[in-house]
Amino acid sequence: MNGSQQATDSDRYAGRRVKRVEDARLLTGRGTFVDDVVRPGMLHVNFVRSPVARARITGIDISEALALDGVHAVLTAADINPHVHEQWFSLEGRHAPDTPRPPLAEGEVRHVGDPVAMIIAQDRYIAEDAAELVIVDYDQLPPVVDYATAFDSSELVHEAYPGNLVGQIGGRPMADLAPTFDNAPHVVSETYHQQAYCAMPMETRGIVTEWSPSDGTMTIWTATQSPHEVRGFCARLLAIPEHSVRVVMRDTGGGFGQKVLPLREDMCMMIAATKVPAALKWIEDRQEHLLAAGQARHEHGEARMAFDDDGRILAATIDHVQDAGAYPSPNPVGSGIAVGLIFPGPYRIPEGTFNSRFAFSNTSGRVAYRGPWQFESVARECLLDVAARQIGIDPVELRRKNMLRRDELPTANCNGMPYSDITPLETFEQALEILDYDAFRREQEQARAAGRYLGVGTCTYVEPTAGASALYGTEGATIRVEPSGKVNVYVAGGSCGNSLETTVIQLTADALGVDIADVSSIQGDTAVTPFGGGTGGSRSGPMTAGAVNQTATELRGRILALAAHLLGGVPVDEVEFTRGVATVKGSPEKQVTLAEIAETAYFKSGSLPAELSVGLEVSGRFRAQHLMLWANATHVCTCEVDIVTGEVKLLRYIVSEDCGPMINPNVVEGQIFGGTVQGIGGALYEELAYDDAGNPVTTTFMDYLLPTAAEVPTIELGHVETPSIGPGGYKGVGEGGAIGAPPAVINAVADALAPFGVRISRLPLTPSTIVDLLEEAAQRGAAGAVRTAVAG
Repeated sequence: MNGSQQATDSDRYAGRRVKRVEDARLLTGRGTFVDDVVRPGMLHVNFVRSPVARARITGIDISEALALDGVHAVLTAADINPHVHEQWFSLEGRHAPDTPRPPLAEGEVRHVGDPVAMIIAQDRYIAEDAAELVIVDYDQLPPVVDYATAFDSSELVHEAYPGNLVGQIGGRPMADLAPTFDNAPHVVSETYHQQAYCAMPMETRGIVTEWSPSDGTMTIWTATQSPHEVRGFCARLLAIPEHSVRVVMRDTGGGFGQKVLPLREDMCMMIAATKVPAALKWIEDRQEHLLAAGQARHEHGEARMAFDDDGRILAATIDHVQDAGAYPSPNPVGSGIAVGLIFPGPYRIPEGTFNSRFAFSNTSGRVAYRGPWQFESVARECLLDVAARQIGIDPVELRRKNMLRRDELPTANCNGMPYSDITPLETFEQALEILDYDAFRREQEQARAAGRYLGVGTCTYVEPTAGASALYGTEGATIRVEPSGKVNVYVAGGSCGNSLETTVIQLTADALGVDIADVSSIQGDTAVTPFGGGTGGSRSGPMTAGAVNQTATELRGRILALAAHLLGGVPVDEVEFTRGVATVKGSPEKQVTLAEIAETAYFKSGSLPAELSVGLEVSGRFRAQHLMLWANATHVCTCEVDIVTGEVKLLRYIVSEDCGPMINPNVVEGQIFGGTVQGIGGALYEELAYDDAGNPVTTTFMDYLLPTAAEVPTIELGHVETPSIGPGGYKGVGEGGAIGAPPAVINAVADALAPFGVRISRLPLTPSTIVDLLEEAAQRGAAGAVRTAVAG
């Protein structure tokens, strides 16, 4: 399909909506997760964790713990850390700058939950009891808790980093744009603060490590998004050959970016396995997860825009600061640059620049989380609504004036990011049409007259997917037709709720021309699957499609050649092959099945001409020719805010997206639903909060709130289809929901509260926060004082 087309016909994708092949296993409780792995004589691990945010370790007494019946070993930094050979991530490369990452705390603890020692015991219960018996002497030090003031603190999280500065990166000097801002009829600025929250997958982190001293090999079962990344990391860590490490990933209950890279506990497990005579298992509990699995989103930035008299954007800048925590993985500077680069979003902005700084703090380390650059959309889209109110124009009209049109593509934004094959204006208009924007504004006016406060907010964004740098630039596949005629496809894996299993089977069935029921997939075992980057950066669909297509094309050619011979020596181009059956054009009665072709290839090869290849197993590797593939979407949210209690009730939620052709709409829509709910959680509920001493105060689900089905409305979807330049025209779709939801929700709440002069700049929007905002507005004497409105 050429160009862009709105998918309004529900039957159009009917044939693509195949059932997920993994559902029968998962829904009947027959999945295999890390905690289901049992090895002979397996021992269990629990970590002794720091109860304070920052302190010197002046002594560790493990004697009582070692004396406990069932305890096999207690290991400290002196036992583990000297055995680190190399630690770097394939994702970044050997020579990329990195930050400190000791397996166990050595000399100093740097956040509550910092692992200080590891207990190895007969079971987890004994290990937890033993952890209570380890006596650690701490000499407490003043922690750096507020990353926003870390640069000015006399205390250092890491001595080697003056001013707690991890790094800094930016575009052209801000001063270059001063004349544009000075002369603009309208200048709007706001500093937005986003709270720390995290991925919170259903399955926490987990790993089983088993060392074989007889042949120097390591086998690892782990919850990961990238088995080959874990294999390479372990080989470098232990200084053993990469082929001596086997990583097995079965079912993984969610990753969202957090499980792409091995973290410090994984390092401990790899090293400790070489010191004990049995396999080791560590399964993180939920409290550990909230303490030490990493944080995301904690950042702020001053966003500025200049407009002409007609409301057209003249320039835009963002001065961005991000919390890296104590031990970020990976180095946040390399990934954080995307916030500035993509800040212009899908808008026509002639001039712009950015500056990003990254600060260490005595909190858990920053990790990747679904759209790690998401703050750019929060800052930009919220500022556009503020600008519309300041200029006196509807936020929708302001966006229409400035949004890129298809006839302007390809283009590059003012920071040099190249855009192509996107439809921001089309998704914007489709989402507004689904809502019936004008009708909602009329309903809003009537509701306000009755003392009810409704609001509508939008977010339109562009999303870089399937980036082809470094590890992510290539992907492999192996496809084998078995002697029975059934097909197995082997890919690197990383399926963790994103239905890569179904996607790969569907792609293979299409490319070969066989029935989907005759295909199965083998993933996540580095001993048998081709090398690959795994799941991350919304790459799995496009990159795997390239690998499968390249491999299947060669294999299909072999199948057709064998079929032509078995059909009486007809020319290959006379053979048609569909649903596993080969026929001769014009003579459908002549046919041979794939099972018959495979039987001949495997068991009757002597009857075939020498020039025919009998190999029905092909390995192929796709190399991306693109820098990245751009997806885009518009989110529209409506809500009602109770100005007495501060409760936000979401009324309607609409997403119009363009991820190119959909391999399977069920999978695409599931990704949108899941990401959107996570984004709603970030806007209204979730927060990894710390007190002034660096103590986490949200360490259970009683404190850390997640949205449930009761809080989330039905999510309505629209599709616009624009093929990318990548394989099959596909684009990634994994991260967009989590990017677009927070700004849409924030803008809806701000719109509802606009009569009171409320201006939102901090998240999350909890009921108490909203009540405080209304009280502050009333104290400022803003229009429509709250008390008067309530009394009325």
